[in-house]
Amino acid sequence: MPAKFVAVGDIGPDREDTATIFDHVRERLRRADLGYCQLEVNLTERGQRVPQARHTIRGKADVADALVGTGLGVVSFAGNHTMDWGPEGMFDTLTHLERAGALHMGAGANIAEARAPVIIEKQGVRFGFLAVNSILPQNYWAQEDKPGCAPMRGHTVYEQIEHDQPGTPCRIHTFPLREDLADLVASIRELKTRADVVILSHHAGIHFVPAVVPDYQRDVAFAAIDAGADMVLGCHAHILKGMEFYRGKPIVHSLANFAIDLKMDEKHAQSKGFREIQKLNPDWIPDFSSNYNFPPDSRMSIVVEAEFTPQGMSDFRLVPVFIGKDANPRFVGPDQPEYDQVLTYLREITEEAGFATEYRAEGDTIRPVAR
Repeated sequence: MPAKFVAVGDIGPDREDTATIFDHVRERLRRADLGYCQLEVNLTERGQRVPQARHTIRGKADVADALVGTGLGVVSFAGNHTMDWGPEGMFDTLTHLERAGALHMGAGANIAEARAPVIIEKQGVRFGFLAVNSILPQNYWAQEDKPGCAPMRGHTVYEQIEHDQPGTPCRIHTFPLREDLADLVASIRELKTRADVVILSHHAGIHFVPAVVPDYQRDVAFAAIDAGADMVLGCHAHILKGMEFYRGKPIVHSLANFAIDLKMDEKHAQSKGFREIQKLNPDWIPDFSSNYNFPPDSRMSIVVEAEFTPQGMSDFRLVPVFIGKDANPRFVGPDQPEYDQVLTYLREITEEAGFATEYRAEGDTIRPVAR
C-alpha cells in the first residue's frame, strides 16, 4: 500500500478557538499518512518584537495541537517570521511543536540544527524533509553560534535596458547565493542516502504579485531535484503561482495561504507600510468586517495529495480550496463555481509564467500534467 502524503500552505490562526479554522478540511487531511505545512507565527508569550519584523502576531501554544490534530505533523518554521520575537519566541515555538508531537525543520539553535532534516517512515516509505528560507530580514538566519532559520540567500541585479534613457524600466535578475545552494545540494545528497523520498520546503517568491516566479526560486528547485529531491514545495507568496515538472518531479512554486486569520482596522489600512504593499495587488481592498484581509487572489488555494512507494511517487494531484471571509479553508468540488475559478486561475498564471504544465479536471481534484 502506498504512503499517502498531503501538503498545505501557510498557517497562522489568530482566534479564540484555534482548531475551528480547520473544521471544514480536517477529515480529509487526516486520511493521509503524513501531512506538511508552513508555520507563519511564533507560538510564544515571551520575547521582544524585533525592529525588522513587519507584520507579526503572537500565536497561541494550542496552534501546535491543532496542527497535529489535523494531521499536519511535519512543520517548516523556516520563514520570514522565524525571529520576529527574538530567540525566545523561536525556541518557545519549537518547544510547543515538540510537545504536541509535531516534527519541525528549518530553524534551530545554530546552523547545524536549522539545516537538520526530518526523517519519518510511513507505510514502509522513509520520508526526508528539509526546509530553507529566502525571505530573510536581517539577522534572521542561523549561524554556527547563533539561532535562526536555514538560509537560502539571494542576490538581485537591476539591469537598465535602455542605457540612454534615464528612468526607464529595468530588467531584474536574481541568483541564489552559491554557498547556501552548495550547502543545500550537499544536504539533499546526504539525506537521499537515508530516505526513499526527499521533499524540500522553500520559503521564497514574490508575494501578492500574480504569476511571476523569480529566477532564483527556479534555480534552487532545479538544483534540489538534480541533487535527488523528489518534490519542491514553495510557500510565502500568499497567492497561488504556476507549477511545473522538472525531470518528472513536481515543483509547486506556491501553495498559497491555507489557514491564516488577518483582521484589519482603519488605522492599519491607512498606514504607509500597508499602502506600499497594497500596490503589489491593485485589487486588494480591506474589509474591516472580515477575518481574512488578503487580496482576492488569496482566497484560492490548493492541497497537494500524493502517494509514494519506496521507488518514488506513484500519484500526484491538487485539491482546490477556497477561503471565506471567516478565514476558514473549504474544499470545493466540480459542482461549485469556485472549483472552476481555481482551475482557470492556475491555467492562466501557469501560461503567463511560461511553464509547460496542463491542468485537467478529475473528479474533485485537479491533475497537473507536463506538456
